[in-house]
Amino acid sequence: MFREERCPAELRSVDTLQIMERRGTITSAMRQAGEDFRTRFAVAQLDPLRALDTAHLRIAELGPRPDQTAPGPRIEAARATVWRAIQVVGGIASPAGSCLWHVLGWQQSLKEWAIEQGWSGRRVSPEAASGILIAALGALETHHTR
Repeated sequence: MFREERCPAELRSVDTLQIMERRGTITSAMRQAGEDFRTRFAVAQLDPLRALDTAHLRIAELGPRPDQTAPGPRIEAARATVWRAIQVVGGIASPAGSCLWHVLGWQQSLKEWAIEQGWSGRRVSPEAASGILIAALGALETHHTR
């Protein structure tokens, strides 16, 4: 029987949006805006560096091919979309921008972001972190409906 494998971070970020929607703290449109942001972030390849999977190395290719030195148009378009969304919520240095980047983009838990990252190096209470994410999702929803 086939079972889909998912990394814990992916499950955690999906659960965060699902749980918030079930509790009534966000609407289905806000959840969709968050899922759209997360998808575009993944396409944009903005996630933190990970270890190289040596099982997929191509020995014959010693360096980048000249025709593939820059990201493709799809990746560039996704990066532009992510950047616009971050700007809509106040920029990367804002609480909402930082929360979107780390919680939805890098798929940290909201608690991890509040404790480790917070905003401008300041810790944020779990309640405040939830409010920041809710406000960011509301802004994204408004941005997407325009």
